[in-house]
Amino acid sequence: MVLWSYPPTAKQLTVTIGFCLTGASFIADGAYLSFVNIGPQQERVKARSQYVKDRLRKMLDD
Repeated sequence: MVLWSYPPTAKQLTVTIGFCLTGASFIADGAYLSFVNIGPQQERVKARSQYVKDRLRKMLDD
């Protein structure tokens, strides 16, 4: 725990709380957008994987 030489002013506390809330909202928004975009990302990975498999089969079968 940090001990200060003097207590923070009301303005300093307000700014600190504001920054903490802003940071928490950025983290929450990022987590939300990450979960929303999981489906399309997984579909792209599966499509790419299938394309590579098909391409390798075509190359090895010739």
